[in-house]
Amino acid sequence: MHFRHERHDTVYVSARQMYLHDRVAAVSNRVAEVTNGQRLEVLDQSRRFLKVKTEKNEIGWIEERAVIDAKTFQTFDQLGVQHKQDPVVASGVVRDEIYLHLKPGRESERFYLLGANSKVQLLARASVPKAVPGNGQAPRPVTPKSDQTAKTPASRTGSKSAVPGGAPHIPGQANAEAPLMEDWWLVRDDQGRSGWMLASRMDVDVPDEIATYAEGQRYVGAYVLNKVHDPEASTPDHEVPQYVTVLSPNKAGLPFDFDQVRVFTWSTRRHRYETAFRLHPIQGYLPVRVTPAVNGSTPTFSFQIANGTNMTTDPATGITRPVSPRTITYQMNDTRAVRIGSDQGPVPLSHLAESKPKSKAAKTKTGKKSRR
Repeated sequence: MHFRHERHDTVYVSARQMYLHDRVAAVSNRVAEVTNGQRLEVLDQSRRFLKVKTEKNEIGWIEERAVIDAKTFQTFDQLGVQHKQDPVVASGVVRDEIYLHLKPGRESERFYLLGANSKVQLLARASVPKAVPGNGQAPRPVTPKSDQTAKTPASRTGSKSAVPGGAPHIPGQANAEAPLMEDWWLVRDDQGRSGWMLASRMDVDVPDEIATYAEGQRYVGAYVLNKVHDPEASTPDHEVPQYVTVLSPNKAGLPFDFDQVRVFTWSTRRHRYETAFRLHPIQGYLPVRVTPAVNGSTPTFSFQIANGTNMTTDPATGITRPVSPRTITYQMNDTRAVRIGSDQGPVPLSHLAESKPKSKAAKTKTGKKSRR
């Protein structure tokens, strides 16, 4: 980062914590400690160092790489304002310290530092090419082997753009130019600050009681439908929440947000969660909207799927969405999910190639003995 400073410019600490030194030299004294987000006034500049003053009038030198300029700070601030009213599609918990970025991608500007176990609100998911460590460039195209040809997700067939910045996918063929992808989430923290963070550094906040039912997939969201009374339940007031959840394969770069919808209801006879409804495999998109039960009414939930194969990808963020989404709605009648709403058309089922059942020929090839 390069600065053209006039005296009394403002910068902000982007490092976790740094010390101000009394001189730019191999041997120097610490005069103050500054932390992430702290505002500093620039007094002077010398090559890769800035002479700054804190709000406590502490003066010292700091490395230029440890701060961002006022323009970048304002851009981060505007990002928070821009997404202040965005609906929350799920909630998550940060595993360990991580920076928020201006855009998806490891090489984009970063500033806000979230601590371990910080809770965040998830606003949107994007997939971008994974950068090669050290040069910030996307990796060279990976040419799939012949047995990987079918691994292209079905909804990419006929899409306008298979991956952000990548070559369009040709229906029925593997996209040999597709780079390795990674997922990022646009999040908002409890201070209203927004930014992009790497999805693999965060866990979706899911109740422990149902988290064990992931069955090798990852939860994308869990939403309370209603509560049932069970005198033997250990929950407050013996009221047990019932959930609608969405899950996806544990794989980055998918052109959809989830491929499974699953409803967990509470059995007052067995005192445990049971699967009341499952729709899988689909290609679903957030948000999942829930209308809880009120005054004896029945809860409903809805989600989106694509209406055809045309997809659009935001070139700035990598967010992929269907051009004309359909809204699918269900109503919970006790433990039964009943389809309601104006859209009663069939929901297309579509497996990822690697999850498709093996053919009989494949089973024989893997060594399955035939009966004689």
